[in-house]
Amino acid sequence: MKKKLIGLAILAGGLASCSGPAADVIRLNQLGYFPAQEKVAVADTVGVTDFTVLDAATGEEVLKGATATTVANAWAARTGTTMDFSSLNKPGNYLLLAGGDTAAFEIKERPLASVADAALKAFYYQRAGMPIEEAYAGQWSRPAAHPDTEVQVHPSAAGPQRKAGDVLSAPKGWYDGGDYGKYVVNTAFSIGLMQSAYRLFPDYFSKQRVGIPESGNATPDLLDEVYYGLSWLLTMQDPADGGVYHKLTAPSPEGPVKPADCQQTRYVVQKSVTATLDFAAVMAQASMLFKPYAKDYPGFAAKALRAAERAYGWAELHPDKQYKQEAVNEAYDPDITTSEYGDIDAMDEIFWAASELYYATGKQSYLIKAVKQAPRTFLLPSSANVSALGAYTWLLPGRKLEGTVADALYSSLKSYLQAYATNAVKGADQAAFHAPYGDEEVDFFLGGLGEQCANEALALAYAYLVNDNRSYLTNAYRNMDYLLGRNPLGYCFVTGLGQKSPLRPCHPLAVSDGIDAPLPGFLVGGSNPGQQDHAQVAYPSDLPDESYVDSDQSFASNGVAINWNASLVAAASVLDALSMQQAAE
Repeated sequence: MKKKLIGLAILAGGLASCSGPAADVIRLNQLGYFPAQEKVAVADTVGVTDFTVLDAATGEEVLKGATATTVANAWAARTGTTMDFSSLNKPGNYLLLAGGDTAAFEIKERPLASVADAALKAFYYQRAGMPIEEAYAGQWSRPAAHPDTEVQVHPSAAGPQRKAGDVLSAPKGWYDGGDYGKYVVNTAFSIGLMQSAYRLFPDYFSKQRVGIPESGNATPDLLDEVYYGLSWLLTMQDPADGGVYHKLTAPSPEGPVKPADCQQTRYVVQKSVTATLDFAAVMAQASMLFKPYAKDYPGFAAKALRAAERAYGWAELHPDKQYKQEAVNEAYDPDITTSEYGDIDAMDEIFWAASELYYATGKQSYLIKAVKQAPRTFLLPSSANVSALGAYTWLLPGRKLEGTVADALYSSLKSYLQAYATNAVKGADQAAFHAPYGDEEVDFFLGGLGEQCANEALALAYAYLVNDNRSYLTNAYRNMDYLLGRNPLGYCFVTGLGQKSPLRPCHPLAVSDGIDAPLPGFLVGGSNPGQQDHAQVAYPSDLPDESYVDSDQSFASNGVAINWNASLVAAASVLDALSMQQAAE
């Protein structure tokens, strides 16, 4: 009876959030745990020897256990203990008691479904050139802005057909995140990453509805959303030669003002080989995925493939056409000071584009180029290095390979991914927060939660699919646990989700809308010891995994970007789909 009364007394005061009462020591996944998978929380303090789990509805004690591994963070003078309650597999709401703290958690069939949905829906909020309607956005509705139907050709982008100052139309697309520019490299990367996830589980995405204007049609919502980006990308290709402009932007960031209040002239800026190859890759990819949806998007699949091949042809003729903003500004006016997305090596872009075009067309010339430019190791995908997206194309489960050359490339890429995954999961059981991510200082940088944590979870899921090593999958879920609350600061780093999430992201749309609640579903960059914004932001800690501040002035730790959200979409969706697949087996 005493145990039950303890639980009921806690409930009378309201369920504790992840931040808990004053003790504030428990760190766990705030979105919940799968019934049949590992369930671990961390007590971020020394001296916790046992824990208790109560049924939140009845107050009954359902589990009592001893803490397991005591671990020391590599760079902080603190230790923690892990609490494993994996034996608890009944769906329901529970309370975890340890070290004077109480945290609520849930066990349910699909805890990542809400994450996957919210992360994808976030792209709708980023749409440029159309009204964001109350029916789909609620209090975050806003009027149309940046129609981009009269965009000027920057002098750096001038050519025989389009002169400096000429006007062209390039509507749609998404705001990048930190400003209101639209960037080919980052848009193509984001779409490529999400389409790679779609290719793994098309049936999963066919059932997903996130509440966007297109949700009622026959096309999966993810493809509907990426089409909004793809249709803009098509406008960025010069019809005269197939090259693709690097970005569409104002000369300088507008700052945290409402989109409708922006006044600067917008330009398309210089063609680049990296933008053009990323365009080629994602259009070839889309040409296959959209074939079944010709009713909603008539003619698009064929148009996308033609555009991809033209772009690839331009890139072959201009291999050294890199985008170097400093050089552009020295040669032309006005100066451009928005995000550069520069890249001095296009080998990875060639590999991705050639791989997608070979998969789409079967032409041997693309296979030869893919083999020639193939990586010799596996690197997590980023807008600066897209070789992993090419690898994912080759490693697609069930893909039929023809010929010894293709088979040899597949085998090499599989071995590189396996080597990466094996090294990534090494020591995760003893890591401070029981995950591959967060145990080394190099994990923390601007955008690390997207580019490292979420992308590593996706890579480990791919490794599991091609190698059937259960440890890879377990550790993929562990990275999501970290991102969603099992971390030093106890944050669920996705806006609008969990009990403790960022309230003031550095996001011009959210800062300027006059609404207290942030736009939901956005993954912030996370702890970043670089603290590039330290002049205007006071960080509470210099520790690598605590260099975070929930401030709309902190672009270095609390910013948002479409590529980080694409990483979250891909990782959360694939892991949700895998959980459903395994539950059905």
